[in-house]
Amino acid sequence: MTGTTDATDPSGTTHDTEVTPSDAAADAGAVMNLLSGLIVAQVLRASVVLGIADHLADGALAAEVVAERAGSHPQATYRLMRAASSLGLLSHEGQHRFGLTGQGRLLRADIPGSLRNMILAQTNHGHWQSWGHFPEAVRQGGSQTRKALGTDIFEYYALPENAAEAALFAQAMGEMSALVTQGVVAAVSTSGVSTMVDVGGSNGDFVLALMEAHPELSGQVLDLPHAVDGARAEAEKRGLSNRFSAVAGDFFVEVPPADLYLVKTILHDWDDMQCTTILRNCRSAVHEGGRALVVEMVIGEPGKPDFATLGDMAMLTMTDGMERDLTEFDALFAASGWRRSKTYPVGGGYFGLELVAV
Repeated sequence: MTGTTDATDPSGTTHDTEVTPSDAAADAGAVMNLLSGLIVAQVLRASVVLGIADHLADGALAAEVVAERAGSHPQATYRLMRAASSLGLLSHEGQHRFGLTGQGRLLRADIPGSLRNMILAQTNHGHWQSWGHFPEAVRQGGSQTRKALGTDIFEYYALPENAAEAALFAQAMGEMSALVTQGVVAAVSTSGVSTMVDVGGSNGDFVLALMEAHPELSGQVLDLPHAVDGARAEAEKRGLSNRFSAVAGDFFVEVPPADLYLVKTILHDWDDMQCTTILRNCRSAVHEGGRALVVEMVIGEPGKPDFATLGDMAMLTMTDGMERDLTEFDALFAASGWRRSKTYPVGGGYFGLELVAV
């Protein structure tokens, strides 16, 4: 039965608020389904670690055959694959046989659009341990990664003993670049641009893709010392070394001069003061008439399904940054000498925010 209850707003005014009837069992089931997210993440991780999707690349196989190839327990492998089929990652073909779905294909290695490395990076030690401290991150208003790992996530990746995990994370970020690159190449104007700097560009996938689309452009990656060798190797692999360079540096100190700065999924890692410093350094170094392109998720209207709000929780867990709405972005831009001139979706839930100097 629908009823009413007294509610008081911040001004002290009391209102009658309608209470929506609820099915307690259905509500409990829905919350349990939300809780299963931690299980889903580990189903994804185990499927990737065991190479389930790669074993099924040529067609459906019995779980026992997959187990033999993967070196895993036959019954446990069947149970894993059954769970993966319930999530839509595999199709059940009968008699313990499973095939790949379109979603499951994204767990394969070395294919365009693969999310394999992203799954591994997000469920690896650095991230998984940090999530255990999430309630305290909310209580304190900042990441508890130092409590979990003894250092912040970027210093953690820079440690020699974590080189493999850092390389995996860099590969994952490169794969995420692929989700937005086509949209950016189609949307961004390179008129008046000859030099680009990918600020915090890791392996350089983003700037290298723009260089491939525009042979007249030269590109550069600015990143920490442990990342630049990967960028040089990627440029060489693509045959772009003659137009590319990678510089070890700190974007909080200075950035190289350029006509166009690419700032992709960087600002969400940092607080407002740090973001302003990054953007001001770009503004100070930009050539006359130059621009910046920020690529980030943008939070929409509260109360509606919005993956960016979940990404915001990841930022609270792992960094001192946040996902932002357009008003918050515009405040950053105004404080650092930029103005947003264009906004457009570029794919994967991301937006391109083009900036002009003021």
